Amino acid sequence: MDLLNTLVDKGLRRELPTREEALAVLATSDDELLDVVAAAGKVRRQWFGRRVKLNYLVNLKSGLCPEDCSYCSQRLGSKAEILKYTWLKPEEASQAAAAGVAGGAKRVCLVASGRGPTDRDVDRVGKTIEAIKEQNEGVEVCACLGLLSDGQAERLKDSGADAYNHNLNTSEATYGQITKTHTYADRVDTVQKAHAAGLSACSGLIAGMGESDEDLVDVVYSLRELDSDSVPVNFLIPFEGTPLAKEWNLTPQRCLRILAMVRFVCPDVEVRIAGGREVHLRSMQPLALNIANSIFLGDYLTSEGQAGQADLDMIADAGFEVEGAGTTTLPAHRADALAAARNAAAQGPCGSSAAEAGCGSACGGCSGHGQEAVPAQASAPEPAAASGPAQAPAGDVRPDLVAVRRRGAGTDLAPNA
Repeated sequence: MDLLNTLVDKGLRRELPTREEALAVLATSDDELLDVVAAAGKVRRQWFGRRVKLNYLVNLKSGLCPEDCSYCSQRLGSKAEILKYTWLKPEEASQAAAAGVAGGAKRVCLVASGRGPTDRDVDRVGKTIEAIKEQNEGVEVCACLGLLSDGQAERLKDSGADAYNHNLNTSEATYGQITKTHTYADRVDTVQKAHAAGLSACSGLIAGMGESDEDLVDVVYSLRELDSDSVPVNFLIPFEGTPLAKEWNLTPQRCLRILAMVRFVCPDVEVRIAGGREVHLRSMQPLALNIANSIFLGDYLTSEGQAGQADLDMIADAGFEVEGAGTTTLPAHRADALAAARNAAAQGPCGSSAAEAGCGSACGGCSGHGQEAVPAQASAPEPAAASGPAQAPAGDVRPDLVAVRRRGAGTDLAPNA
């Protein structure tokens, strides 16, 4: 296909595709799907080889969020039966993080539900970051705490944070249909604050909320413009008790096309398969590793994911390797640019130190994973109810194939066990 040859050439040169080319990827047929994956794979291998970065999420505070994000089981008014608890102590969070690091995770992501952190919360998370880094030498720490106020990104960086996650989730044009309690501009502002502080910006999207192809292309182009180093691609988990509980819009083929489009638009960034990969990609997860170079390991924030050992087996069986702690994830040109931004942020305006200068839903679509020990006991999907359809034409959505399993609900499982 001339389209795919063009996109590969542009990806190898880090050249932005046209909107028409990006939309054309999403419009390809199932007959062309393997060609699309192969083309995206060429770009992926150019910048990341066959390495897969493992990320592990520690849920610092779960549920009871005042924001109304329609996709989130922790939202205001959610009737989803999920684990709810207040802040973990630093030593508890560090112990949870150690389980992920033992399974091969290179980055620990600290998530807390809520609109955004207070200054006291930032101090609390700072102590948690210090505890994790003291126990796990060389581990990266990414914070995901919601909307940031002035100066908070700098304080997180001073505490040892390497990155900050705040997803745009969907296009600016449709954001108001998903969330009313904050704006798209609020989210952009937080990503920019993280960048300005010298933190690596992690920002992505959620697919499957009823958006159009144009919405998907718009949000990915916005992420490239924001220069995110890491782009998590979440696939909506339609949680019972949330407004989007009936939004089963994705097939494995659709997910692969979305990942490929993201790779072509953002060729040299860490593209992460995040929330919902087990539910929507299912047996095609290994194929997605040819496009994305990063995944979360283990369970999700409020639902069960694939067992950690199954993730490791999948990576090995697909011919990929887990990225080691001593390997720099980003290509040299991006790593150098990030280092320069950190140095500039440390100096502050006019050469002063940053300290002297004084100058949304935190879960980002429930994309992260919990702290079940790795390798964990397999958490196979429950069989669908007998009333579900027995067959569906190729390419149709099959919500009956995987039941969303609520993590810990109805059991004696302690928070973050």
